[in-house]
Amino acid sequence: MTRWRFDGEITGLGTGSGVRIVVGHWARSPLGEFTDVMVELADGHRVLLAPSDAVRDFVTATYTFDRTVITPVHYARAGDSRAVRAGDLHVRFDVGARTTLGRLLHLLPVAVASAPWFCAVSDPIARVALRGVRTRGTAGNGRREFYGAIDQRRLTGMAASWRGEDLGVLRPVAPPVRFGFGSTPRTPATTAVVTTIVDQSKRT
Repeated sequence: MTRWRFDGEITGLGTGSGVRIVVGHWARSPLGEFTDVMVELADGHRVLLAPSDAVRDFVTATYTFDRTVITPVHYARAGDSRAVRAGDLHVRFDVGARTTLGRLLHLLPVAVASAPWFCAVSDPIARVALRGVRTRGTAGNGRREFYGAIDQRRLTGMAASWRGEDLGVLRPVAPPVRFGFGSTPRTPATTAVVTTIVDQSKRT
């Protein structure tokens, strides 16, 4: 089997306009450091904003979109604030204190919390405790995906625009996004994760 590991942060947020945004910032990955953004518009149209053909090809082999856009994706961190510019999307969000889940995750050794076996064990709990969230699942094209959350912090504020139109105030991620087998938590948050993707089609 082929196995890929991505270390980074996933931020999920909803907006007063009904647009939901998922920002993935990956500090270490087989594709190097990069940021990609998944946007689900109020009408359900799903858009991927990717910084390169390689990122687009990998992500679309795992997730489903109605449209993909290759565009520079700029990610900036200043204290507890993050800013992302990607094509038609501009978003800034503020990261606050650890959530209750984040405090629990912080107690676990990273090697345990990020292990695929632990993701398999925690998946039934995540389904019940965090509506729409999955920690393992089938990603398509013979791939299995495991989300090993190692920390989580709530968002305290946001400003965002799409095609120059203000998206309104920070809201829960509702309804859940539909890019893959699971959504981000309903409550806007940044989750530090180790994502492991296993290509089972390459078994011998």
